[in-house]
Parts: sequence; C-alpha cells; structure tokens
Amino acid sequence: MFCEKCGSLMRPVEGYWVCTNKACGLKKAMDGTGTVITETKEERKIMVIDENIETLPKTRVECPKCGNNEAYWVIRQTRAADEPETRIYKCTKCGHTWREY
Repeated sequence: MFCEKCGSLMRPVEGYWVCTNKACGLKKAMDGTGTVITETKEERKIMVIDENIETLPKTRVECPKCGNNEAYWVIRQTRAADEPETRIYKCTKCGHTWREY
C-alpha cells in the first residue's frame, strides 16, 4: 500500500497503515473504513532498542555521557534506501542511547 499524501510505502503497525516517510507521518486505520489519522512530529516515539537487550551484540565504543567503553548496538535504516544505515548504541553501564549516521 502506498501513502495517498506523499506516495511513500506504508507498513502495518498496531492496526494502522503507517507511512514510512517520517516527514509525512500519515496513519490510516486498517479496518477498511478509510479513516485517516495524522500525528504531529512531536507525538511520534520510536523504539530504538527492544526489551531483550541482553541478546544484542556489544561493541567497544565510548559513551558520550559516562565514558564507559562498551555498548549494545543495532543498525536501522532510518532514512531513504540510498542513504547509509544508522548505528544506534546503548551504554551497558548507564543506559544512555545515542546514534551515529
């Protein structure tokens, strides 16, 4: 399914079709009613690292908050497909989360 507002691909999330274009932010109910719900950029919350953090790989990188030299990491495609992925880190000591593009 494609977004009727910007033409980007939409994906299913918790009973809604959600536009993958972060700047657009269109949500559409999957119940077939055609109800369109929009949300502002400030309302969006992105889960960066899941609850099962112990299963994630670790790497040696310095935490900008506490100086610890170990962090969990994941790679996510947060921008267009022709852009490089985003590396997301979570400190093993203080839990601070940061990213590198």
